[in-house]
Amino acid sequence: MRRACLYVLLAGMVPLAQAQNIRNNPASNHGNKFEQLGTILPDANTYRTASGAPGHEYWQQKADYKIEAVLNENDFTLEGSEWVTYTNNSPDALTYIWMQLDENEHDPNAESLQFDGSKMSSSPLTPGALNSVDKRAALAGHGVQILEVSDAKGAALPYTINYTMMRIDLPKALTSGQKITFKVRWKYRIPERMKVGGRGGVECIGETGCLFTITQWYPRMCVYSDYQGWNHKQFTGRGEFALVFGNFDVKMTVPADHVIGATGTCQNYKSVLTPDQYKRWEQAQNSSEPIEIVTREEALAREKAPEKTATRTWHYKAENVRDFAWGSSRKFIWDAMGVDIDGKKVMAMSYYGNEAYGLYRKYSTKTVAHTLRVYSKFTIPYPYPVAISVEASNGMEYPMICFNFGRTEPDGTYSERTKYGMITVIIHEVGHNFFPMIINSDERQWSWMDEGLNTFLQFLTEQEFDNNYPSSRGPAHKIVDYMKMPKDELEPIMTNSENIIQFGNNAYGKPATALNILRETVMGRELFDHAFKEYARRWAFKHPTPADFFRTMEDASGVDLDWFWRGWFLDIEPVDISLDSVRAFKIEAAKMVPVKMDTFVSRAPRPDTFKHISMLRNKEAGMQFLVDTDTALRDFYYYYDPARDTTRTRVIENRNEGLDVLPAADFARYENMYLYELQFSNKGGTVMPLIIEWTYADGTKEIDRISAYIWRKNEHKVSKVFLKKAEVTGIRLDPYRETADIDEKNNSLPRMVQSSRIEMFKDRGRQARGQSTGGNPMQRARNGK
Repeated sequence: MRRACLYVLLAGMVPLAQAQNIRNNPASNHGNKFEQLGTILPDANTYRTASGAPGHEYWQQKADYKIEAVLNENDFTLEGSEWVTYTNNSPDALTYIWMQLDENEHDPNAESLQFDGSKMSSSPLTPGALNSVDKRAALAGHGVQILEVSDAKGAALPYTINYTMMRIDLPKALTSGQKITFKVRWKYRIPERMKVGGRGGVECIGETGCLFTITQWYPRMCVYSDYQGWNHKQFTGRGEFALVFGNFDVKMTVPADHVIGATGTCQNYKSVLTPDQYKRWEQAQNSSEPIEIVTREEALAREKAPEKTATRTWHYKAENVRDFAWGSSRKFIWDAMGVDIDGKKVMAMSYYGNEAYGLYRKYSTKTVAHTLRVYSKFTIPYPYPVAISVEASNGMEYPMICFNFGRTEPDGTYSERTKYGMITVIIHEVGHNFFPMIINSDERQWSWMDEGLNTFLQFLTEQEFDNNYPSSRGPAHKIVDYMKMPKDELEPIMTNSENIIQFGNNAYGKPATALNILRETVMGRELFDHAFKEYARRWAFKHPTPADFFRTMEDASGVDLDWFWRGWFLDIEPVDISLDSVRAFKIEAAKMVPVKMDTFVSRAPRPDTFKHISMLRNKEAGMQFLVDTDTALRDFYYYYDPARDTTRTRVIENRNEGLDVLPAADFARYENMYLYELQFSNKGGTVMPLIIEWTYADGTKEIDRISAYIWRKNEHKVSKVFLKKAEVTGIRLDPYRETADIDEKNNSLPRMVQSSRIEMFKDRGRQARGQSTGGNPMQRARNGK
């Protein structure tokens, strides 16, 4: 009779415990965390399917540009004319069209100069502080002058300017399938961006070394889409861009001693380069190392004797891009190398001044090449012929070209912080070629769809660059400080770009963390990578929305993720799962004998020795790093055993495998085994998987992984029973810190204590002197020391 009772207990303990939880918390039985998003997401239609793919009637507009521009270095002006051919592929008749005039961000009367709050500081009064209040004075003379808007026959077209947007009224409706060609002439003063801000402009270093970054420089077509019509939300400097794909034919006239790097491919290198430079350009195409096409010596010589009057025209073309940007300077050193991407040669290139030579010559172009390889692996093969990194003391991205920072000290030295900061920005900005330049989301509405997805892939690229790369975003524990903030200071990821307070954390850090958690903890790498790649494939050169991303990730993986989108993207609740209690029993002669858990106090891993889950798995998989700086995966306070790590699968595989299918009569097999009932509570609000690390009496460890669905019937409390062959001396939740749990103190029984800063400092000092720190504190406690 006792044996039969024990068998019933083993077979039914988990559902009985869950039923008890429901009785204790009847109001929490059916919360909404696992309800489907059907009432929140927009309805599927013939343009966008319920699977997340473009529908059979999907359409998007097209805009082709032919531009001629003249840069005047004497008065910092840019004047140009453009012919735009706009194709209406929508089913709608358009009676007007909208264009973006982004440089009106710097107009002294710009609306965006006034609508942010401000406070007086107790700091000493400075001219800079006064200038920040009197912004209009600093911007006098800025803003776009529209000189002409006319049709193909030269007839004037009426237009209306509304801050950074311009509406052009058409003489007759542009019906579905029709094209219109029109001309716009314009002029503006190039802003000194280090003084007045902005994505592009001019920076002068010394009397002869001006560096021009020409971005958002021509009137650009707004997007007209199936999901919102015209996207003419004003450009305020925060939310970036929504743009139309098309072809560009651009001629730029600049001082004769300038070098230009731009979107697309140059059509006249032979006429703008010297014979030696052109020869080096040809050599670089087949080189596996960067070759200086315009050398350091040539750049310095140009700075010493700048050209005063002569000009030169550079001619570029680009196909199927959403924008066009360029940099121009006599300061530019230019190096390049060819890189193979899926059997196609792509030119990775860098342009930089002498101030950045010590860093950019070593790292920039190779970082560009590395980024293209990794992003292509996780999305689609990079489709464009070039990818350019320009040193411009900032960070901003455009098709095939980006502007980054990375200057050395005057003596040519640099810190590790500057080096890694530069590499990080280059990876991030080059990565934007994929998100949003190819997978063309609406940045003005949803910053996270380009910044968040790109920051996630940036993290993967950093981890393949160097196995000890100091990534600041991606690992789950890096977002904890943000998630700990008061709720009135947090916003959902789905907040509009213009309204976010903690922009870096909300648009970059949190979505990157969420995707890494999906990959490492919720879905697994194989399912996630396939689904993410499918999203990139489906929406390359198209306009995806958040619903398309959410639906594709589920459709391609077969994993219901609505609970995850709710918690991480639509809500602000943090993760805080507590291990509240443990009941332990030993099975002896078909009886359950209570076991008292040890009362030793264990010490949590030191932050400076912690290895996050992505780093461990990359090393376990034998990943080849661009730079390998690893010295040891094991350290004194953190034990990792790949043989017992089941983190690569959602199925629990442990030393007790098969016990739940034993016949009822075979109780001898249970003799001297242990039962552990664990009680958990969801204190933070966001549901997550339970990741349980068991420490056994012999010092070994193993991991159990329980799906987040364990919370589906009770979102606040749950219990679960485990059968183990050996005695357990310690239990810890989330040992690899992969769920962004904001309170690790309640993750273990017995409770762990964090090392104080003084203890950590003393331990590092002893280790530096070759002294022992006294062994693992958990082991010392067991030995009574």
